[in-house]
Amino acid sequence: MPLDVRQQAERIVAVFRARQPIDILPDELIPETLDKAYRVREAYEAIEAPRRGQVVGYKIGLTTPIMQQLCGVDEPCYGAMFSSEIRHSPAEIRVADYCRVGIETEIAVRLGADLPDGGGLARVTEAVESCMAATEVLEDLKHDYKRLTARSMVAGNVWNAGCVLGPPVGEWRQLDLAGVTYRLTINGNEIGTGKGADVMGNPLNALSWLADKLAADGRPLKRGMVVMTGSTVPIQFPAPGDHAVVEVSGLGRAEIRFV
Repeated sequence: MPLDVRQQAERIVAVFRARQPIDILPDELIPETLDKAYRVREAYEAIEAPRRGQVVGYKIGLTTPIMQQLCGVDEPCYGAMFSSEIRHSPAEIRVADYCRVGIETEIAVRLGADLPDGGGLARVTEAVESCMAATEVLEDLKHDYKRLTARSMVAGNVWNAGCVLGPPVGEWRQLDLAGVTYRLTINGNEIGTGKGADVMGNPLNALSWLADKLAADGRPLKRGMVVMTGSTVPIQFPAPGDHAVVEVSGLGRAEIRFV
């Protein structure tokens, strides 16, 4: 018999907790549709929250056309972030705590108001209290990226393992977020750069998409939540001893030392 939503979620949680390399989830664990994948993700969240803490924000993935085409979708996707995995710069992360730890180069936003109905770009922008340079942390499991689907990613909570936040910038409205530059260095070597326009034209467009999506799903964004808006530099896999720094013009930096 096919597995139901809860059974799929339990099995996927077990895969991530085992921290063993896996090219892709087994076929029986990949939901047939994206809508079902989000139901599995919701069950995953309910299973993990007692261990990892309450949901305090979300990450947005697949914010570039290239990644959407790779995964066979025409929109981004999202996963939850848990309270125990929100870190502040400078942070220290043990590589041995993961199968393969990945990092991404992003802007995070903190909300100063609830968004019960989403409300479009203007309303969402008004609700942003602060922005900051940030690094998303992911549990990669050494997936084969050529075989990825949005359904498998969503069912596994889009691999989120928390984030590292730089100091919040309350005067962010003085900036054009589409024009700010992102830079990732590891051990002082520049790994990659990007700009805010790489994220759906503006990181606030990604946030607006998420606000509308969550409101429609009956799980609206709330005051105090943190949202990772999407990466502009390909995922990197630090080793013990590495020092990673994300810098965003006008929004400071977020640092991680890997041990």
